[in-house]
Amino acid sequence: MGKIVLYSFCLLLGMQYAHAQNLGSILKSVGEKVSSSKSSSNSNITESQANSGVKELLSTGLVNSVTALNQKDAFWKSAYKILLPEPLHTADNILRSLNMGGVADSAELRMNRAAESAVGYAKPIFVNAIKQMTLTDALQLVQGGDNSITNFFRTKTHDTLVHAFMPTIQTELQKNQATSVYSQLVKKYNGVPFVKKANPDLSNYVAGKAVDSLFDQIAKQEKEIRSNPAAQTTSILKSVFGGGSK
Repeated sequence: MGKIVLYSFCLLLGMQYAHAQNLGSILKSVGEKVSSSKSSSNSNITESQANSGVKELLSTGLVNSVTALNQKDAFWKSAYKILLPEPLHTADNILRSLNMGGVADSAELRMNRAAESAVGYAKPIFVNAIKQMTLTDALQLVQGGDNSITNFFRTKTHDTLVHAFMPTIQTELQKNQATSVYSQLVKKYNGVPFVKKANPDLSNYVAGKAVDSLFDQIAKQEKEIRSNPAAQTTSILKSVFGGGSK
């Protein structure tokens, strides 16, 4: 009797294991079909359509990103707020002990105002980069990941954007006396014994932060357009990224 019970129990376990294996195979098959369906919608896109789609996505993403950042408080009162460069930011308590806390706060405000003004000069840089994009580049970018277009143009334009932003940032920092304020901070801080010395090049630092924020915005726009049909506001975006009729 004990052997029969044991045999029945083993048989039941075997059947459950086989059922689980079969279910796993079915789920895997379904997943592969879904993945294949998504990739096939992009594989049918021509190079010309891909080129138009990338241009449209970048144009939409750039306009929205610049509009979002090129206004008062877009940096100052957001997650993009530019803080004093290291080591000054983490040494805030030292600055305040030197009676430089108010100067530090003023410098940060002026840095953010400069970034808010500078991002408006991004468009011609992107227009030039788009002209240099090949049809093969465009097709690969459409079939890439959520941020493949953003990453491609970040590589192509980052340094040019920093250079283009610099004159406006320098003008704004000088107009608001942020350069002289920051120089006071650096001079006072660097006079403290045994601290890591601060970099006096404020304009380049602010320009780099402004460019990074711009690309973060564009990346969010790209992901939204790729994944959300409601964000595909033109026929070419629907065709290329929405799997619609070609």
